[in-house]
Amino acid sequence: MLNKVYLGIGSNLGDRLANIKTAISELTSFIEIEKSSSIYDTSPWGYKKQPDFLNCVVYGKTPLTPLELLEKLQSIEKLLKKDQKKEKFGPRTIDMDILFYNDESLIFPNLVIPHPLLHLRKFVLVPMNELNPGFIHPVLKKTISALLRDLKSDETCIKKTNEQNS
Repeated sequence: MLNKVYLGIGSNLGDRLANIKTAISELTSFIEIEKSSSIYDTSPWGYKKQPDFLNCVVYGKTPLTPLELLEKLQSIEKLLKKDQKKEKFGPRTIDMDILFYNDESLIFPNLVIPHPLLHLRKFVLVPMNELNPGFIHPVLKKTISALLRDLKSDETCIKKTNEQNS
C-alpha cells in the first residue's frame, strides 16, 4: 500500500534553490512525487536574525512507514550537510518536515504528524494551499485554505518560481 505524504522543504544557507532541487531529486528514490508547489521566498519564522528561506511543499506516495520516512529524510539532510541547529528554528542548508501522512494523527517520541506547528506557518500554508486548498487537517478539522485565511502572521511569502515542476 502506498501512503500519501506532504513534505515541507526549506533552505536558507548556500545555494538555496540547488539545495531544494537536490533534496527533491533524492526524494524520488523512495517517494513517487506527484506534485510540487512553487518555490517561495519567505521571511524567517521563529528566530528572525537569519537569511530568508526558500520553501516549497511536495506531495507524493511512498510505501514507507512514518518512522522509515523520517529516517530517509534525515539521511538526505545529512547528505546536504544540515548543520546541527545552533538556534531553535535557525539557519540550515536544508530542512524537511513530514507535514501530513495520509489523513492520520500520529505521535511517536521523535515525530508528531501532522506537523504540530504547520497551522502557524505561512511558509507552509501558502505552498500547501497551492497544492490542495481543500485538504482537511486531521486534528484541527479545517481546510488548508481556512487555516491560511485565519492565520495572523507578518511573514512574507512571495512566489519565486515554479521551475521545479517542469
